[in-house]
Amino acid sequence: MADTCGQVLLGSGLTIISHPLMYIKVLIQVGHEPLAPTLGRNLFGKPVHQLPGLFAYAKHIIKIDGKVGLFNGLSSRLCAGAVGTVVHSKVVQKCQERDTLQVLGGQQKAAEGSLQHVVNETTKEMIARSCATIVTHPFHVITLRCMVQFIGRETKYSGVFDSIITVYREEGILGFFAGLIPRLLGDILSLWICNLLAHVINTHVIDDSMSHTSELKNCSQPVTGFIASMLTYPFVLVSNLMAVNNCGLAGGLPPYASVYPTWVDCWRHLSKEGNMSRGNSLFFRKLPAGKRYAFDQKRFF
Repeated sequence: MADTCGQVLLGSGLTIISHPLMYIKVLIQVGHEPLAPTLGRNLFGKPVHQLPGLFAYAKHIIKIDGKVGLFNGLSSRLCAGAVGTVVHSKVVQKCQERDTLQVLGGQQKAAEGSLQHVVNETTKEMIARSCATIVTHPFHVITLRCMVQFIGRETKYSGVFDSIITVYREEGILGFFAGLIPRLLGDILSLWICNLLAHVINTHVIDDSMSHTSELKNCSQPVTGFIASMLTYPFVLVSNLMAVNNCGLAGGLPPYASVYPTWVDCWRHLSKEGNMSRGNSLFFRKLPAGKRYAFDQKRFF
């Protein structure tokens, strides 16, 4: 219990620190570009028009809503983090207890570092994450909608409890799970890609005779996690768009977004428009004046 409380406190602190970044990212994902592009240079020194970076976007929000405005939707996100941590911890504990009973019952345990061990551990983590995601998704939906209100200056979602009532009154139970399927799929794929790729690197790429072997193996997980997150980013984008799509806010309606009956329609539309990896990405944004794309170095570093 003490470990879970510590995880909740640590997670809450990290959530507060990272919230402005997520806020700006979500506004970019739905296509809100309030600032005009400026002339700059790309990685090769070629002059290009670049959309303003994170700090310029943050200053724009502060100018309108003050510094407190950078934390719209924070309360519901903190609720999601706390509940998700508890659920994840409980599910992992149940899985470990089941494994212990199986070992006591005579079932042989997979050798640590083997492929079977990686599959078993990834399966348990997948179950725990999926349960936490399903339980906390309603808070995630409310968080996104509180953020997107910045676009149209609405006050429809003003608090956790009031927002719950609003969603239930207008959309019913299903409204709390808008965008859940692509989010689940993205989480599951990201987890498996990360762990299996790390296993392949640790087993077949890093030689035990190499110096600093343990350090290299420890670094493989963050690297593969980053690769997995990039590969599954389209699922995150579609999930966030569906969570705010046609919910009565300006950010979820044309011209920012089309009305999509299902998340598959959203996926197909973004794929057709070429926006899955560039147009609505944190790293690549489509310039309003034309079809050229520019990599904004300031937003990455």
